Amino acid sequence: MSNIGFLLLENFSLTCFTQCLDVLVTANLIQPGSVKVHTFSRNDSEVTSDLAIPIRPDTPLTDIRISDLDLMVVCGGLRTPRTVPNWLVSLLQKLASLPIALGGLWNGAWYLGKAGLLDGYRCAIHAEQRIALAEYSPNTSVTLDTVVLDRDRLTASTPAGAFQVMIEWLYKVLDPKVADAVFELLDYDQSRFRTTSKRHDQKVTVPVREIITLMKSNLEEPLDLDQLAACVKLSRRQIQRFFQKQIGTPPQKYYLELRLTEAQRLIQNSRLTIIDIAIACGFVSAGHFSRCYSNLFGHPPSREARFEI
Repeated sequence: MSNIGFLLLENFSLTCFTQCLDVLVTANLIQPGSVKVHTFSRNDSEVTSDLAIPIRPDTPLTDIRISDLDLMVVCGGLRTPRTVPNWLVSLLQKLASLPIALGGLWNGAWYLGKAGLLDGYRCAIHAEQRIALAEYSPNTSVTLDTVVLDRDRLTASTPAGAFQVMIEWLYKVLDPKVADAVFELLDYDQSRFRTTSKRHDQKVTVPVREIITLMKSNLEEPLDLDQLAACVKLSRRQIQRFFQKQIGTPPQKYYLELRLTEAQRLIQNSRLTIIDIAIACGFVSAGHFSRCYSNLFGHPPSREARFEI
């Protein structure tokens, strides 16, 4: 059995967290007792997610409890404070001294880096803090990837990356057949990228890959075309031309489909309300979200099938 802990910080990304839980709960359905999940916070207090949904941790943050862990994942979010309190630095350094792997979701790598635990490692972090972490931790390779597994450090900057991190962890600690079964049962690749999966198989240039990575990292608060252009040092016109030639669709449409397929997955696999899902996928108007959803999938989000959870 693998013991996995999630350290919830204020305004943590609920979609990243639930992606991980989806994988782990499914593993226990397939092979009961495969993993044990623990949630932690400072002083065992309730923590509010980025969608204003409170979560009450189930495990006290004591030396005895954390010593049983195989993996501790720091759960950050877009509005999680960047200041790293002394208690968190001390805790992460204590964990690093034990035979425990450390992970970070969304901007979780920021806290690992501030604790000095990413020197010599590669990592993934949300685009908003990528430059800041690279400047603060010059001995860390801060990548554009949405997920990075480097020895005993596992980091992900998006919900998609969070899913992949947990799948890879299952492959590491359980029978690979169990991990295979989890992946096949959740059918993640088909639901999350159904409308774009064929395009991902095509060869694209480095700038286009970087833009797609940025899009995946910013589903909740989408970047406009000017911001994307500035990040990759290209003009709007160049980006539009590259996407049309290499992928066959405008970048704005590609981005919209990524957000809508994530919304579909959340509707199918969570108890979140439609409006919460719309906000999590970057839509500020319920009406606009419903129209875009209907145009892509042929029915409004209210008619999407929701699986029992």
